[in-house]
Amino acid sequence: MTAPTGDELAALREKAQQGHRDLRARIDRLSDDAIDLILRDARSHYAWTEKPIPDGLLEEIYDITINGATSMNTLPARFVFVKTLEGKERLAKSLKPANVGKMMGAPVTAIIAYDMDFWKELPFLFPHEDRRHMFDGKPDYIADTAYRNGTLQGAYFMIAARAVGLDVGAMSGFSNAIVDEEFFAGTTLKSNFLCNIGYADETALFQKLPRFEFDQVCSYA
Repeated sequence: MTAPTGDELAALREKAQQGHRDLRARIDRLSDDAIDLILRDARSHYAWTEKPIPDGLLEEIYDITINGATSMNTLPARFVFVKTLEGKERLAKSLKPANVGKMMGAPVTAIIAYDMDFWKELPFLFPHEDRRHMFDGKPDYIADTAYRNGTLQGAYFMIAARAVGLDVGAMSGFSNAIVDEEFFAGTTLKSNFLCNIGYADETALFQKLPRFEFDQVCSYA
């Protein structure tokens, strides 16, 4: 992909800058209710109603997620939406017993993965400068970048799902090796974590666990 230059680049930059000014003029911050929905009063869920999730809503969540920032716009995350009984049974092989029911009961379980070959897409994702040389032959740097930014995208995904009215329950009690063998054998993808999504059955909730106060974990330098 050829990067824009000259007047075309200047026009695109001005459009982006004005777009951000317009956004800030329209919305200076989220409402307290919106913040409560996506983080402050949001909960991790373990039980689900039978209300289905249309594919269009999953596509909307992805469209929101993909706009979150990653270093050099690397976008290494890949998503597998497990929704069929066959897919759930394959995924269940990887889970600790206590997590099987949580996953099987969810309308959709997303495998949040990352692609170790993400850097080969940089000519498309970062067209104004070819930075593939930064990754070529550097497996440790590739792995660090893929895992860090893929995890960021997983967090964006959870917030996006909540923002469109869904509930989420992330899970790490599973074998990455089994998931990778079952879903990603012969590819450059690796699993990071799982996330159940759907409409929660709140009767499974317990009290919210403690959080640190600002002064306990924050400082100024």
